[in-house]
Amino acid sequence: MAHDDPCTDPHHHVHTGDAFVAEVERACESRGLRLTPLRASALRLIADAGRPLKAYELLDRMKATHEGAAPPTVYRALDFLLENGFIHRLASINAFVACHHPGAAQHAVPFLICDNCQAAVELEDEHVVDALTHRALALGFKPRAQTLEVHGLCAKCVAAG
Repeated sequence: MAHDDPCTDPHHHVHTGDAFVAEVERACESRGLRLTPLRASALRLIADAGRPLKAYELLDRMKATHEGAAPPTVYRALDFLLENGFIHRLASINAFVACHHPGAAQHAVPFLICDNCQAAVELEDEHVVDALTHRALALGFKPRAQTLEVHGLCAKCVAAG
């Protein structure tokens, strides 16, 4: 299946880790946030991974360049990146992916997650987000955030049989 819409291409937002970090640096500057070298390194590694990364995978990769990298420092970096909408946490697989919109505020996100290769696509579909929000409000529920995770097989894995 071809990716006609760049927003459904899993590599749409991750041209290179350096370009992604540069975009986040601009967002941090405009919001008055501080992107420390450790946070930037974590972000770059997540962006370059090409798939969701678990926290301990990130820690292992960070140890190669940051001598003091330890679980608390990695989790603090992840917390900062999550709180500011630069990455997303995929709860069902307990992993992290770079956000399509690092310059925007946090937003509702549907994800398609391949159970075979673990690829995750941030599906930008306002109809899905609007439908969920509308139904929640109709039930008297005021949503603050939503991350919809849909599991299955990606086109590449389906084609591989």
